Formats: sequence, structure tokens, C-alpha cells
Amino acid sequence: MKKQDGTDHRLMLDAVREAGACALARFRTEQKVWRKSKYHPVCEADIETNTVLSRMLKDERPSYGWLSEESDDNDARLTAERIWVVDPIDGTNSYLKGLPEFAVSVALIADGRALMGAVYNPAANEMFEAVAGDGARLNGETISVSDCAEIADASILASRSERREAGWPERFSAENVHAISSIAYKLAMIAEGRYDATASAWPKADWDICAGCLLVAEAGGTITSIAGKDLRFNKEQPKHETCLASNGYLHEALKSELGKWAEK
Repeated sequence: MKKQDGTDHRLMLDAVREAGACALARFRTEQKVWRKSKYHPVCEADIETNTVLSRMLKDERPSYGWLSEESDDNDARLTAERIWVVDPIDGTNSYLKGLPEFAVSVALIADGRALMGAVYNPAANEMFEAVAGDGARLNGETISVSDCAEIADASILASRSERREAGWPERFSAENVHAISSIAYKLAMIAEGRYDATASAWPKADWDICAGCLLVAEAGGTITSIAGKDLRFNKEQPKHETCLASNGYLHEALKSELGKWAEK
């Protein structure tokens, strides 16, 4: 890495750890909650954690763009050379239910690609991080995707709502589909090889998947839309209709199986 990249990497990890500590301090405590939509609650900890990340990342790198789920968006990021992409608490539903499967997700991107990223689950003390071209790590140890090559044997992650409403247990064997809310954390566990694949047939934003995409790619896996399209970040509308992440061996078979949701 260039010197600036190394400094950015340390800054990112320090910020993610502090944000994780902030989220963990509020975990399983009473707090105000409101809803952006049916499946998207927001709580006081989301805002507090976003404030920590803004102070440590945005304020320290004022020339960098900023895209966060809990900040107002603006066009300045479209012309910035580098952009922080932030989800203060991915998996707020699980967080509010007291389930230890949420994560702080941060990526630094340039030219539509992630340069580095981190996904941190403070409740499990799991820091997943990657730098483009330098592999992926969990708590400092190199990780890689699984070698499962048969869908019948694959361990697949889905969100609870999608598992319930999109027919995942019927599409695959019910015992092989596991429910976890946070897409960032799901992607991190695919990168680690703990599970073999995950997908979302519902739209995701840059902040949901950017860091996790880099983790999967650097761990040797594959991530695309369900139609097989490349995922690029920091577009005017930072949304992706679908996403599919796998160890690579399963990717073509999963694309075929899930093709009913492919973008037109």
C-alpha cells in the first residue's frame, strides 16, 4: 500500500473499533426507535455510531466523499477522489432484538471500487478487514472461502424476512438455509468460509455491501448481481437491485437457480 493508504487503513480500523464499542455499549439497553420503512428501523445507537464514524473519518479526511445510511446524501461524493461508505449498524433489526449478529461496516472506495473495507461485529469480537490486492483477514488471521462445489451440500445464508417471504427453504433444502439479518456480516462469513453463499433478491445500498464485497473477493470468492453483473459503487443512485456472493464454485449454479430475480 501507498503511505496514505496505510494511514487510511489504520484510521478505518480505529474508527470501526470505536464505533463498535459505541454500538455495543447501547446493545440490549432501552432506547428510542423509529422506522424508515417496514423492514428498516432506526435507533438512537444508529445515530450515535454514525456520529463516531463521521468524527473519526469524515472530519479527519475532509477532502474525501461521504456516503452513510444515517447521513443526508449529496452530490459532492460523485466528484470526490475517495469516498467513505458507511453503515453504522448493519442488522439493526437483530441489534434491537438482542441478537449478536449485527456489524459496523466501512469501506473506502475510488473509481467505483473498494480500496479497503472492514466489517466489525463487536458482540462477537470479530473484525473482518481487507485491502484490495492484499487478501482478507479475521482478527489479523488470513481467511479464505470454502471449497463446497455442490448446491445440495451448500450452507446458505439469507435474511429472516427473505427466508420467510422469498421461499429460500423451498428453493434449497430447509436445513441448509440459515437466517441472519445483517448482509455485511453474512458477506464476511462467506469470506471466512463459515458458510458457502448468500444472496439478496431485494435491493441493497452501497453501504450494505461495499465492504463485504471486498472481503469476499479478497478471500477468493465471487460477488455479482443475481444476473451476473459486476457491482460498482458510488453511482448517482447507490443501489443494487440484487446481489449474490459465493465461494465461486457455486456461483453459476446459484445464478441459474435464482434467475427469476435477475435484473431485466
